[in-house]
Amino acid sequence: MTTTRPTLSGDFAMVSSTHHLATASGMSVLERGGNAVDAAVATAFTLHVVEPHLNGPGGDAPIILSLPGEDEPRVLSGQGWAPAGATAAAYRDLGLDLVPGTGPLAAPVPGAVPAWLVLLRDHGTWRLRDVLEYAIGLAERGHHPLPQVTRTVESVRELFTEHWTSSAEVYLPHGRAVTPDERLCNPVLAATWQRLLDEAEAVGPDREAQIDAALHCWSQGFIGEALVAAAGRLAMDSSGSAHSGFLSGDDLVEWQPAWERPVSASWGPWTVHKCGPWSQGPVFTQQLDLLGGVAPGELSTLPSGDFDAETVHRIVEGAKLAFADREAWYGDGADIGWLADADLVAARGALVGESSSLEFRPSVVDGRELRLAGHVERLLAGGVSRDRVAGAGEPTVQTHADPVPGADGTMPGDTCHLDVVDASGMMVAATPSGGWLQSNPVVPELGFPLGTRLQMMWLDDDLPNSLVPRRRPRTTLTPSLACFEGRPTIAFGTPGGDQQDQWSFHLFARLANDFDRTGRLDLQQAIDAPNWHTEQVVGSFWPREWIPNQVVVEAQTDESVVSGLRSRGHDVVVAPAWTEGRLCAVARHPRTGQLLAGATPRGVQAYAAGR
Repeated sequence: MTTTRPTLSGDFAMVSSTHHLATASGMSVLERGGNAVDAAVATAFTLHVVEPHLNGPGGDAPIILSLPGEDEPRVLSGQGWAPAGATAAAYRDLGLDLVPGTGPLAAPVPGAVPAWLVLLRDHGTWRLRDVLEYAIGLAERGHHPLPQVTRTVESVRELFTEHWTSSAEVYLPHGRAVTPDERLCNPVLAATWQRLLDEAEAVGPDREAQIDAALHCWSQGFIGEALVAAAGRLAMDSSGSAHSGFLSGDDLVEWQPAWERPVSASWGPWTVHKCGPWSQGPVFTQQLDLLGGVAPGELSTLPSGDFDAETVHRIVEGAKLAFADREAWYGDGADIGWLADADLVAARGALVGESSSLEFRPSVVDGRELRLAGHVERLLAGGVSRDRVAGAGEPTVQTHADPVPGADGTMPGDTCHLDVVDASGMMVAATPSGGWLQSNPVVPELGFPLGTRLQMMWLDDDLPNSLVPRRRPRTTLTPSLACFEGRPTIAFGTPGGDQQDQWSFHLFARLANDFDRTGRLDLQQAIDAPNWHTEQVVGSFWPREWIPNQVVVEAQTDESVVSGLRSRGHDVVVAPAWTEGRLCAVARHPRTGQLLAGATPRGVQAYAAGR
């Protein structure tokens, strides 16, 4: 199988992210003596600047960290919770049946920046100023934006000029979007970070004390005051009306990033670690369990090495079952101990048949009543139809100026991802997202908008993912870290909304399958392999759709796979080539210690670096 670029290899350090400038920033930190955490934090703050259509400081950041000498990695939750005033009844009183996909009503406590600061304080070595200098420079002096940024801004031009004028000031500086041939500057954001540093350094020279002062400034200083004021302003949202939100100063003070144990599952000698049920991470572990008696090395492939129709069918049907459980049982604080029940796992695996199932089949958990959101019940009955609104719900990246017939030329569910490994074996995997430029009006005093993660919560009462004050929304963000025989080996992930734990699962299955056969970890080959996803998933983003039986494959997929899926009853949609998955990965070979990295060519923006 040919690849678009080689898997990078070396013994010093590796960085992979969804933008070349972010990857370069992280690699610069490593070259100057920083560790993997220092590099990850610099990479993340750079992503806020160079991918503003996909993430921002007002968003979210689930992070997985593996420390040298520790067998089990740690999860750091940068997912903020619902404000104290954000009750489901309050939204229903506004005449809403779903949380809007944009605007202040959808804003939780922004968790990304506090999480990165805590990670840097607890396990980094660099001062905050040194880490932030990359983002400040790019915001102040400007950078040449991706074509996708220009197209995204143009898609919401009317919204910005008519309603979100503070966003127009940043992203339509001359009455139009900045082109890739020009520099996109955000001097207000640069000034925000500079003022944060000045206030942090006023406490004295101690590194950790400065970071604590920055955390205080974020929640209780000038930044916190501006965030609360922004949430309290009326703003047009995807409901078609203007609303204000519920975020308060107490919400910012009381929420803190949390260190947690991961949710884990094994497949042969491999163990994959994920975030808990406040994310969709356990969907990945369920898919591993649903492989049943098929061990690594036993998944069937074509002569090219790509998965054949039998394997793709098996994985698609497992995903349908796992995502049905996500919808029925996952949520912040939900008890998912039943996932380890061997009898239940076996019974679920037996549901994977020879033909595509159109059913929505969540697990039957003893002693628990199965309840679904009213919107989901209407979706399953075919009774929901909504028109998409520009800028609403999840961000999309248009990959084709002229859409291919039968496809819209966009990649939905996009966001950002980064992975870092250093010579000591320290690894970081993170999927920062939210707070993108089309989510909320730019906070004029700060240069960035609030997020919209509350759109993933239901307005029905008494569900695991109901909108409840001080509860984290069940996010789609889901980084991954895999260990081989207990040794941290691969940090990986992808943008992609509901597709994240499909595409990242495919990557891992390819790598583990091939490693058993060859002993190699060819990250780039696995990333470049033809990819796919099922749409038989209840959408997490407004307007929360469901398309039963549909499997989307890339145009370069072998015809035998397409015909084999169709013969098994799948409704196969052939999408444009190179549109499925934006995977990044780094690795430390468990037998040789060799460091490796790869990054997707899809979207024409991700890069890996290392030596």
